[in-house]
Amino acid sequence: MTIKVLLVEDSKISLVILRRILNEFPQMEVVGEAPNGLEALRLIPKVQPDVICTDLHMPQMDGLEFTTEVMSHYPKPILVLSVSVQHEDTHHIFDVLEAGAVDICPKPIAGLTMGNQAFNRELINKIIVLSGVRVFKKKPKPLVKPKPINLQDLTFAPATSYPKPKIIAIGTSTGGPPALQEILSQLPANFSVPIICVQHICQGFLQGLIDWLSATCKLPIKIAQSGYKPQPGIIYFPPEQHHLELNNQGDFVCSDKPALDGHRPSVTVTFESVAKVYGKKSTAILLTGMGRDGAKGMLAIAQAGGLTIAQDEATSIIFGMPKEAIDLGAAREVLPLGAIAPMLLELLQKQSIVQ
Repeated sequence: MTIKVLLVEDSKISLVILRRILNEFPQMEVVGEAPNGLEALRLIPKVQPDVICTDLHMPQMDGLEFTTEVMSHYPKPILVLSVSVQHEDTHHIFDVLEAGAVDICPKPIAGLTMGNQAFNRELINKIIVLSGVRVFKKKPKPLVKPKPINLQDLTFAPATSYPKPKIIAIGTSTGGPPALQEILSQLPANFSVPIICVQHICQGFLQGLIDWLSATCKLPIKIAQSGYKPQPGIIYFPPEQHHLELNNQGDFVCSDKPALDGHRPSVTVTFESVAKVYGKKSTAILLTGMGRDGAKGMLAIAQAGGLTIAQDEATSIIFGMPKEAIDLGAAREVLPLGAIAPMLLELLQKQSIVQ
């Protein structure tokens, strides 16, 4: 099946190179090119692309405004192409993801060339993944805060039937940043347990993600360091290109051991480590993402007696990772994204963390 791609890029040279890269693959067809978001919007109804690849910084209409318009009128999977490392505007990329873009593909700092096989493979793989994603019209943010989900309206065991966690571990991949934001922004400043987040993300984007999440999160967010114990009320991410584990003393261990299932950091590595140290006092959450990372790790926590939650299909951008956990029998609960933070708060309510 041919994948129809629309390229939106203000650099003529970059457009030529991107077109040539895609033309190398028979399943790809470039059906349109535009130098800015305004012209791209006019093209979409005519060319009906399966995937849109857009630059972030463009004249007349940039990537953020363009994504907002696309998701309001012609919802399509959007891949953002942007230089990330040492760029002062990295947090704007996450604004684009919040607006509805599905994923990021970092441009090489030295510029696009036909000979960069690593970038070419990553670009093609991401377009293939996005071509299978269903996206929906994204409504503007409401001026009034929406009514929180009533847990009693959902079908799952009462939170009080699970052990109170001493740590919460969250794993996610494609579509993860907005999902993390929705959960973490709902947690109060006096949240009483540490949270470990493992997000598959391109190198150079981690600090931008942390800065972006910090703008809406009441809890401090840090990059974990080896030798330090996770502290209550702090959110931790592994350093870039490092696994994050806990030793027998409960201290962080950040390692550059080989990737697991193609990922470093790996969600499974972290989850399995949490299961060994915290056992039934651990809670694991697996969110939207492509692939199977995290499923076996979630099973380890479930077998240890901890609570395991998988995001449901309806609210997942890509149901791959949660589905793998569900199929493995590792998910004790399957919840819509909006119900996950309320359940965490209910789990810890008797510890008087909620005011």
